[in-house]
Amino acid sequence: MSDIKYWVDTHAHIYADAFDPDRTEMLQRAADSAIGKIFMPNIDHTSIDGMLELEQKYPTVCYPMMGLHPCHVTKDFEKELYLVESWLTKRKFSAVGEMGTDLYWDKTFWNQQVEAFTIQVGFAKKHDLPIVVHCRESIDETIALVEKLQDGKLKGVFHCFTGSKEQAEKLVKLGFHLGIGGVATFKKGGMEDVIPHIPMDRLVLETDSPYLAPTPHRGKRNEPAYIPLIAQRVADLKNCTLAEVQTATTQNALNLFNLPS
Repeated sequence: MSDIKYWVDTHAHIYADAFDPDRTEMLQRAADSAIGKIFMPNIDHTSIDGMLELEQKYPTVCYPMMGLHPCHVTKDFEKELYLVESWLTKRKFSAVGEMGTDLYWDKTFWNQQVEAFTIQVGFAKKHDLPIVVHCRESIDETIALVEKLQDGKLKGVFHCFTGSKEQAEKLVKLGFHLGIGGVATFKKGGMEDVIPHIPMDRLVLETDSPYLAPTPHRGKRNEPAYIPLIAQRVADLKNCTLAEVQTATTQNALNLFNLPS
């Protein structure tokens, strides 16, 4: 394990329009920063082509997931899920995601979000894949859903984790990983009281590019090359070396997404 010399970004929307002007250069910067693997969450039918194109171009770096983002769950979400299911039966993906719940933007389709969550958990169990969970302003509701659906077969990551120590403990007990991103570097992000208590074997790193850039790039476009900035913050809070964070988080990601070291 000690010979791991690269980082993994477990959550980056690098197919997004924000990267159209300089995608190749952005990926080169990621390579220069020793980002060895980037996992790409799907959003809905509109993101599939761009995501699969990147996988085709960079097959050992860019890994696609397949899922329906909760902000794109509307009254005809079954059509989207039919497409997700058809892709999952056609070929291999790293995870079912990005899925989850969101009470930040709109509460209109909450019941549909819960139904879409439950259905996608079913897909994950059927295909033996982890789930990648979004839960903005809805972490307690989402933990309750996972508690109900956890039968020992469910694994995954709560991405962009910004919850409390108690919420982290619950998720670890449920067998989940926690995705730590740019918020960990924010002055009032609140993560300095939480990260020290998360077991090292449950941490993975992510950027959520192009969103939530870490300090000192806060407010600008995020990109995978910034993973070491997040890692340094974790090392400081965990009182360990950067190399220890690299070895642990990379190995955790490989285990979670079922890739060889």
